[in-house]
Amino acid sequence: MNALRIIFMGTPDFAVATLKTLVDNQYNIVGVITAPDKPAGRGRKLNESAVKKYAKAEGLNILQPTNLKNNVFLEELNALNANLQIVVAFRMLPKVVWQMPKYGTFNLHASLLPNYRGAAPINWSIINGETKTGVSTFFIDEKIDTGEMILQEEIDIDEKENAGKLHDDLMRIGSLLVLKTVKLIETGKATTTPQVDIDGIKTAYKLNRDNCKIDWKKPIEDIYNLIRGLSPYPAAWCTILNGSDRLDVKIYKAEKEIESHSKAIGAIISTKKSLKVSVKEGYINILEIKLPGKKAMDIKSLLNGYQFESDAKTL
Repeated sequence: MNALRIIFMGTPDFAVATLKTLVDNQYNIVGVITAPDKPAGRGRKLNESAVKKYAKAEGLNILQPTNLKNNVFLEELNALNANLQIVVAFRMLPKVVWQMPKYGTFNLHASLLPNYRGAAPINWSIINGETKTGVSTFFIDEKIDTGEMILQEEIDIDEKENAGKLHDDLMRIGSLLVLKTVKLIETGKATTTPQVDIDGIKTAYKLNRDNCKIDWKKPIEDIYNLIRGLSPYPAAWCTILNGSDRLDVKIYKAEKEIESHSKAIGAIISTKKSLKVSVKEGYINILEIKLPGKKAMDIKSLLNGYQFESDAKTL
């Protein structure tokens, strides 16, 4: 049995679940590497990462390098004498870092690799209408998410599930997959499988304003999947024209209604209780929305204080 000295690298909530699982199972975490504190909010108060907050509460040794190739940081890292590094939702590591420990550096990725390599695998699996996804552990190499795989676990995606719910499910099973992976490495039983680059591999591109915008001319299924795949963050958006108002709104929750109609694509149909947008095969029924400068609200609350003209439409 190998006595493990583990360095954990991660930043958001998704990574905390794995770190907590390792701590709860009494693994020796000799260091936690996380992002530097960042100013946030109106007061620009320094905000600590979720991983840092948890690590502080547990009394773990924390490093927050701005440059992973900095000699001072590399000396500090080397002095920890770790023999295994685990990465969950961090950033790309230079070779000098990932090749440092005896047993290597492995990563938890929230997809069934080789599909959905990249920054936003949870979102894109829903946006693309997948019915299954999962988590993978793999040893890091020079490229992004291409290293030899150790373990995978698959789960179903419900057709009404949004990215927030899927995030939480994958966070939970991912932490357990990391634990299984560590146990294999600890007992010298870990085996790996090279990733095979087949045709049609799907990529988890970084999300931006352009690929989060709703195109109401697309099929109803694509629009519905985009909304749930971007909810609750960063949220699908569109522009609404309503009389003299031109509003960029975010849509967090919607239903699809497949129905024949003769209305123009993008037309808004409102009643006292509902707000729909006409699309090719029917309507997108908006259930939760956010107007500029306002909090997200359910559609009934919006319609209590805001009226839509008969010629209102989306862009």
